[in-house]
Amino acid sequence: MKISAVLLAGGKSGRMGDDKATIVFRNRPLWQIQIELLRKVSPKEIFISAPSDPPWRPADIEFVPDDQPSRGPLSGIVAALSRITTNHLLALAIDMPFMTESYLHSLCEKIERGRGIVPLIENRAEPLAAIYPCEAHVDLVVALSGSDFSLQSVVRNLIAADKLLPIEASGAERDLFLNLNEPADLEPPVTNQ
Repeated sequence: MKISAVLLAGGKSGRMGDDKATIVFRNRPLWQIQIELLRKVSPKEIFISAPSDPPWRPADIEFVPDDQPSRGPLSGIVAALSRITTNHLLALAIDMPFMTESYLHSLCEKIERGRGIVPLIENRAEPLAAIYPCEAHVDLVVALSGSDFSLQSVVRNLIAADKLLPIEASGAERDLFLNLNEPADLEPPVTNQ
């Protein structure tokens, strides 16, 4: 099944103190790491969701502005779902550089018509590395018009409606979901010798 993909790059980066997309991690900016990862999954199309068109956006990738007022990643996913030409949208956060091609492929293998997939860690959804079916668009639009913009709430509703299949991430897979929030997260771990 062909999918579309969106790189969610609209965070305010308050704790990081700088735009996360341009932060250099392991000698490359985060945006480049994540775009290369998405390309390896071979989506039909890739979008970048952010409040404004980023200057680093590759020319072959379409910019999708968050619906205003922006409600964080929920707005980005809604905006991208409204533009896809496939039946599923792979959403990936800009600040999740430990995610792997093989894990994303494993998610793609589990999708079905009308149903996407969301990883769980101890019953908490990981909605920023998940695949949403186009049928979820209406539910997400309803969530945007309400007062609860939490993706955790939205995902629970999508699971209950059988539009998302929850899968528990294994112990080893949990590290794939680590994200970079503060400058200290960019430092290599200190090891005792």
